[in-house]
Amino acid sequence: MSFYPTDRLALFIDGANLYAQARALGFDIDYRKLLDEFSKRGVLIRAYYYTALADSGDDFSPIRPLVDWLDYNGFAVVTKPAKEYTDATGRKRWRGDMDVEIAVGMMEMAGKADHIVLFSGDGDFRAAVAAVQRLGARVTVVSTVKSQPPMASDDLRRQCDSFVDLADLGPIIGRPQRIHQPRPADSRSRAEIEADDEV
Repeated sequence: MSFYPTDRLALFIDGANLYAQARALGFDIDYRKLLDEFSKRGVLIRAYYYTALADSGDDFSPIRPLVDWLDYNGFAVVTKPAKEYTDATGRKRWRGDMDVEIAVGMMEMAGKADHIVLFSGDGDFRAAVAAVQRLGARVTVVSTVKSQPPMASDDLRRQCDSFVDLADLGPIIGRPQRIHQPRPADSRSRAEIEADDEV
């Protein structure tokens, strides 16, 4: 990974995507360790965490404790309401895509950061990465090709300046995966399950 001590770093974390990658690799993310690790690699100016929050009709969302912890511990948390839908089996599910918000955030930070680190393997970010590079920032993508199936888009890997496999970061920013028993009619989103595991 090509980081320089004077690099102004900005982290962009696609919460649901990072969670899915870590689960596929068999560990959980320790967000305190993640922040500490990238603070050592340059001058960390901002760490953004993006997630959709399910509106369950009351004031509590299962991911709320994680979001609150991140907000109080050095992350800039960006949320939006998830949309409810019913899947083919009749189960209630939540959908919340944060791609546009992440892309806009990266564009806004491109003039302030020397190096942007994107925690997502979603190929939809290829154009945003190219635009940020044209504005002069280097981009490192953190995702994985070591899961089955691989979770990093080949187009995104070709576009970025450097690629780091999350599996290689696991020993540094990971912790053993907690085993949780899904509820019989578990309609939680990945992000909500992540909150249960993280807090």
